[in-house]
Amino acid sequence: MHSNHLLLEEPIRMASILEPSKAGFFPAMTKIVGTLGAKSRSVEVLSACLKAGMSVARFDFSLGDTKYHQETLENLKSAIKTTKKLCSVMLDTAGPELTVLNKSEKPISLEADATITLTPDEGQEASSEVFPINFDGLSKAVKKGDTIFIGQYLFTGSETTSVWLEVDQVKGDDVVCIVKNSATLTGSLFTLHAAQIHIDLPTLSDKDKKVISTWGVQNKIDFLSLSFTRHAKDVREAREFLCKLGDLSQTLIFAKIENEEGLTHFDDILQEADGIILSRGNLGIDLPPEKVFLFQKAAVYKCNMAGKPAVVTRVVDSMTDNLRPTRAEATDVANAVLDGTDAILLGAETLRGLYPIETISTVGRICAEAEKVFNQDLYFKRTVKFVGEPMSHLESIASSAVRAAIKVKASVIICFTSSGRAARLIAKYRPTMPVLSVVIPRLKTNQLKWSFTGAFEARQSLIVRGLFPMLADPRHPAESTNASNESVLKVALDHGKASGVVKSHDRVVICQKVGDASVVKIIELEG
Repeated sequence: MHSNHLLLEEPIRMASILEPSKAGFFPAMTKIVGTLGAKSRSVEVLSACLKAGMSVARFDFSLGDTKYHQETLENLKSAIKTTKKLCSVMLDTAGPELTVLNKSEKPISLEADATITLTPDEGQEASSEVFPINFDGLSKAVKKGDTIFIGQYLFTGSETTSVWLEVDQVKGDDVVCIVKNSATLTGSLFTLHAAQIHIDLPTLSDKDKKVISTWGVQNKIDFLSLSFTRHAKDVREAREFLCKLGDLSQTLIFAKIENEEGLTHFDDILQEADGIILSRGNLGIDLPPEKVFLFQKAAVYKCNMAGKPAVVTRVVDSMTDNLRPTRAEATDVANAVLDGTDAILLGAETLRGLYPIETISTVGRICAEAEKVFNQDLYFKRTVKFVGEPMSHLESIASSAVRAAIKVKASVIICFTSSGRAARLIAKYRPTMPVLSVVIPRLKTNQLKWSFTGAFEARQSLIVRGLFPMLADPRHPAESTNASNESVLKVALDHGKASGVVKSHDRVVICQKVGDASVVKIIELEG
């Protein structure tokens, strides 16, 4: 994966671009989050998605009830068993999302320059003259001249399937708009986005809380994707809510930045959240098109320096209906990787797309190619400079392990960890080789029963770039007085050999605790 590392700044022999790439055991260092739905919920398709490189499954509660999502999750568990590929679970909240319910599910055609009324009266049928919406405060939030966007849920941005409206007048609770482009809207649910307008609704709705406290608790979700995060307090309140639910106190919160409010408070949100999802679909409506790239690059950089995963959405929309991405989309995926993104999130492409498996493998291949030209040296120096001196003990060990691995051309870094923090810090420095995170379970008790921790920590690293977890036997401690911690190391190396990550005579860098000290070791495998 790292032996043929190129740099874009150096001359590349053009003919070499056409040479086929060697497939590695890990499809790519960059992770892929797949949204599961109608086209991606059978055991057969899910197994293929896992093999293609999906490592996080996103369950979107804007669509479908808990029963529907539970059936999908049970199928995912079966697929994990048969493929022996780990996959974590992300629950995506609906949040303060404005929607139009099209009960009849008949296509609705709108003509440019016609007028349409948005009404909070949800008893009305959706038609080309009136759209019932789920919010009674829109008339108070908008004024004449404001822009409103309506598209199919998880819209792909096509002009013929989404519509721009301009507010003409407010009549009581109703908002009368002028249609700016002709379009035909299909499906049962349309999403509505009012550009740069504050929507006075809670970030965690009562429906979200009910779903989290039932479905979320029952399935011990690994990640909570907090839709429409606008302030740091949104994350704090969500965390307080999770902490009351016992098992979910370990669930990581990913703040979804979807509008100008979230962008304005980005630094404070990043401090509170465990990771960030850049929701470029809605953000692309709030921001002028020429500013979208700037926000992405700045946000990903800030996440990288904080050592928190950055997830980018809406990359290959055209693959919802096509087998190949556009040239712009293929370049966009690569640029996201070069920016430092941890994971690519697929929405409509896997939820209702015709080619969920092909989409995952295509995105994975693009990521793998981009990783080959990622300027790790520059990134490493920039990160060390940002962290500054004196470094914390753990940060110093992590950066030293990465530097050593690159200098000796190690094929893998093996990190023994209980909480997963040490492994995540190593991944922060973006080594060119995979980091095998060996999670050593710890015994804990709630005074009623004993249980092992570890599974959560292992699954939660599945969204971090370059980090590949392995759950160790709980009989082996993470800290060892025996400097070699032979038994666990042998298991890890055997796993590496079986998966083709390491072979005879390879060098391996090991990061572990020995007594009170943290140690970085370099070993060379025998023939």
